[in-house]
Amino acid sequence: MFYVSMLFQYMAQYMKTRLQYRTDILVEFFSDLLSQSVNLVFILVVFGHTNYLGGWSRDEIIFIYGYFLVPSAVFSAFFNIWDFNERYIVKGELDRILTRPIHSLFQIILERLELEALLGAVTGMAVMVYAGSRLNLTLSWYDPFLFVLFSIGGALVYGGIFIMLACISFWADARTSLMPMMYNISSYGRYPINIYNKIIRFVLTWVLPFAFVGVYPASYFLGRNEFFYYSLLTPIIGVIFFILSVLLWNQGVKRYRGAGN
Repeated sequence: MFYVSMLFQYMAQYMKTRLQYRTDILVEFFSDLLSQSVNLVFILVVFGHTNYLGGWSRDEIIFIYGYFLVPSAVFSAFFNIWDFNERYIVKGELDRILTRPIHSLFQIILERLELEALLGAVTGMAVMVYAGSRLNLTLSWYDPFLFVLFSIGGALVYGGIFIMLACISFWADARTSLMPMMYNISSYGRYPINIYNKIIRFVLTWVLPFAFVGVYPASYFLGRNEFFYYSLLTPIIGVIFFILSVLLWNQGVKRYRGAGN
């Protein structure tokens, strides 16, 4: 309960700060919307030359893309650790974090909140509603609960992988380009997994499981039975990868000796 209380207190203070500059929030929202629109236009261009891609229709792929935006928005709101190496290791701000009686990773998450990124989830759900209406999808009473569970699982997959990448800084504080490269790889999860070769499918499922961020859980709502069991694994994979990332983080913190040496 202490950690939950701290989270809501930080969120309240963050919103107070951000609402002082409402125009900035609107600019960021429209910037993200433009970026998402470009990706959607790309899908439409592809389907301007074909009716199906790997057995998936245009509206199904649009639905997957809309779903992908939801866990991606949750991740962007709570796991902003892109500059962990430079800010906390090279500049030594982790020394300040470690003097406080609260888990260091949780503190960094609280410090780097970007709650306006959650607006991307609204865009994603709007895209899903549009595609779902064209596909005549029907929902059961429990589907909204599964949607929330799958979205959290996907966000944990995202968070776990990028926390693991940040942990590399505990052993090698040189600046690397792994974060941007991994972000580009994550975009593969917004497309049907069966359009890739077997090696890429294996990597996106069990090594870097970005398929559990988008295509697998979205397949459940699309009624694609071939991925039914994979979709149900989404929250489990998310929890596993997040726990592994926290364990790796704890080992990295033990190795940390400060910015002075």
